Amino acid sequence: MSAALIVICSLAYMGLLFLIAWWAEQREKSGKSLVSNSGIYALSLAVYCTAWTYYGSVGRAATSGLGFLPTYLGPAITAPLWWLLLRKIILISKSQRITSIADFISSRYGKSAWLGIMATLIAVLGIIPYISIQLKAISTSFDLLVYQGQSGSISHHDTPFFADSTLYIAIALAIFTILFGTRHLDPNERHGGLVAAIAFESVLKLIAFLAIGVFVTFGVYDGFGDLFAKAAEVPRISRLFTLEAVGLNGWEWFWLIFLSMSAIMLLPRQFHVGVVENTNADQVAKASWLFPLYLLLINIFVLPIALAGLLLFPEGGVEPDSYVLSIPLSMGHEAFALFISLGGFSAATSMVIVAVIALSIMIGNNLVLPILLRDMSFRESGNTDLNHRLLGIRRVSIVVVLLLAYAYFKAVGEQYSLVSVGLISFTAVAQFAPILIGGVYWKRATKKGAIWGLATGFLIWAYTLPLPTLTEAGLISPGFVADGLGGIALLRPHALFGLDTSSPIANAAFWSLLLNTSVFIIVSLNTRQSPLEASQADLFVNINKYVFRSADYELVKRRAKVRDLRILLNRFLGPTRAQSLLTAYENRKRVNLSKQETAGADLINYAETHLAGSIGAASAKIIISSIAKDDPISLEEMFRVLEQTREAVQYSKALEKKSAELEKTTAKLKAANEQLQELDRLKADFITTVTHELRTPITSIKALSKIMLETPGLSQEQRAEFLDIVVSESERLTRLINQVLDLEKIQSSRLVFEPRPIHLNALAEKAFQGLQGLMKEQQLNGRLFLPEHEIAIAGHHDRLTQAVINLLSNAIKFARSEVQLHIHMLNGGSAVIEVTDDGKGIPEKEQQLIFDRFTQISDHKHGKPQGSGLGLFITKTIVEQHHGSISVDSQPGRHTTFRVILPLAKAADIR
Repeated sequence: MSAALIVICSLAYMGLLFLIAWWAEQREKSGKSLVSNSGIYALSLAVYCTAWTYYGSVGRAATSGLGFLPTYLGPAITAPLWWLLLRKIILISKSQRITSIADFISSRYGKSAWLGIMATLIAVLGIIPYISIQLKAISTSFDLLVYQGQSGSISHHDTPFFADSTLYIAIALAIFTILFGTRHLDPNERHGGLVAAIAFESVLKLIAFLAIGVFVTFGVYDGFGDLFAKAAEVPRISRLFTLEAVGLNGWEWFWLIFLSMSAIMLLPRQFHVGVVENTNADQVAKASWLFPLYLLLINIFVLPIALAGLLLFPEGGVEPDSYVLSIPLSMGHEAFALFISLGGFSAATSMVIVAVIALSIMIGNNLVLPILLRDMSFRESGNTDLNHRLLGIRRVSIVVVLLLAYAYFKAVGEQYSLVSVGLISFTAVAQFAPILIGGVYWKRATKKGAIWGLATGFLIWAYTLPLPTLTEAGLISPGFVADGLGGIALLRPHALFGLDTSSPIANAAFWSLLLNTSVFIIVSLNTRQSPLEASQADLFVNINKYVFRSADYELVKRRAKVRDLRILLNRFLGPTRAQSLLTAYENRKRVNLSKQETAGADLINYAETHLAGSIGAASAKIIISSIAKDDPISLEEMFRVLEQTREAVQYSKALEKKSAELEKTTAKLKAANEQLQELDRLKADFITTVTHELRTPITSIKALSKIMLETPGLSQEQRAEFLDIVVSESERLTRLINQVLDLEKIQSSRLVFEPRPIHLNALAEKAFQGLQGLMKEQQLNGRLFLPEHEIAIAGHHDRLTQAVINLLSNAIKFARSEVQLHIHMLNGGSAVIEVTDDGKGIPEKEQQLIFDRFTQISDHKHGKPQGSGLGLFITKTIVEQHHGSISVDSQPGRHTTFRVILPLAKAADIR
């Protein structure tokens, strides 16, 4: 087949991917996101199925039967648990704007730059072998198509690099990756177009693999029964139907399943599509069954294709990894083989693109940028075009990673199967499992524990897996593998510490993870967390408390200038994005930052969190620390802040619940209705009272007048007594009418007066003396307390006298033995009138009602008191018209005090 045709088809396919990505991005800009869909999310997770799945699983099945299954059983077992673990990781990542798995680990342990660097190095070194097998798969499929299945004799190891097609494939992938993932610096590291393209590739590779499976099973053979029957007739093939042929014991199966369980979430590309690119944590629920279904479909024909390859190529001249392409090519179906190769091309390129994008983000944010930020010349350069510099760092990282993967392929990768090299990478990323899972569920885990645990696991992994592969390239003496380091048998990499198993992968996984976890736990238990570690630990472990407060957490006492924060945001996010964030903060907090010089911890944390979305938590911490001043904060203060945050979050949740809001609204309506009913009752009582009060004196006057008129012989003494009663009742009637008229004047705002100088001592004494007779009748002890110096106020003499009389009359009604009137001054320059009685007191719930119109408080001994219920309302109105205030202080069963505060008269008023 023509090499030019293959290249043209591959370029056309990549062009189609770009078209899909562009279309998805346009829809997202218009508010109709294509990737905000659980199905698309599940398909993007299928980036897990790489060339290893497409080609390597068939090769594995051809040599070990069902030995390919553990790689897919692990994710299938893990998927139902995603609602508990993956969803929690997503919620944490959204709240902290996590950009990669290295950023996640760094952020959990106090935003440690060292942990971010370590995690990045482990990810890069661990994934480079995995990328190399994708390059191998693409180059092998290219050679197969060009040389019609005769690629077995082609050795890239001996080919000069400038003549090696694999190098140009690596360069082409670097270009495609740069175009896909580094066109601009996304503040949340989300690439909707990329996710749509990856989902399409998942569909294509599934269709292509099912197509070759159907072709082999139902085209070359007459179905599963025919194929399996013919395979069973060949002894060397029939052994694959037995578990012995698998060559794996329970110990090795366990570790392969465990490694794949870790890989589905911890591989940088899986973390990127599963967490960073996720648009809604609830999508996990649907993906937890859709993804296992995808794995089932793509693995249905693995064993049939492997058996068919063994039957069709009995001499063994074809590599099992290439059966997928070799079978249709051997039968002359070149066009079909080209289509199948596109499926393999999509499987490999999707992995490479996403993995290298994820690694470039990690390298830029956690490795290169922290080093640059510690360089004062970089921080003080004033370079405002940092976006392009950050993009440049990522683009260079992409090229470097792919060139390193090519170098590994040239030196080592070509000599190993796809599966064996892929498992090396699985074991590397599994080193993240203890500190990640421990960090999410164990609040006591510390940064030092994570650093030492991760370092220990990585060193064991490097010693037991990558180093032995270098013996094949002649870079290390074979004696290292056979005899151990320095000839010490216990240090043999494939039988470390005397544990001799048939699987180097199981051996390496056991020792690396055992020592990693042990060191992590032991060091954590014997070290203390910093305040920042403690607050991050609480946030990660108890993320559900913080779900409704995703941006700002007061972690430390920090202060900075608003101007400096604005400059930093402009430099790293661009002026448009920076202004948008600050405007959003102003609207949410209802502040004007242009009028503030100093930024508090709240704004600093807000800026740091959003910077972390573009440059990583560790880099954001370094940048903010360059302008922010930290004040010491104790653990006690930190936990107090966390407790306050917990209470605030709980209160916020309660307010946001619709049922709670409805219940509160109903309660308010009920209370308002009860108040209206109470006012209506009071009004009715007032009308009844006024009617009664008017009728009583009128009836008395009428009766006595009639007696005097109809009884001419009435004695002079009786006539004088009757006339005295008539006068008294007339005065009572006049007072009642005056109160009603006063109420009418107050309601119509016609009570206007010109302030006059008033001597408060004399006014109070006159009012008190006028009621002493009534006090004696009630057998009450009246006490008047006046200051030594006269107190001058300005106002209406008669109205203020009426107010004092009303208060005294009210006290006389309810007093048991004593009424007191106090006149004194406050330090603030106000006059105070206090009237106290030792009566039953006023219930707390009624203290807010007594100043309303028509209100009368009943006494349990005397029942409802005499009067109209207008006295206190009129008094309150008079006091307020004099720019004063009135209040009540009552202790039921002891006393009641009414307190009036009036402003003193000005010097001009007294003159």
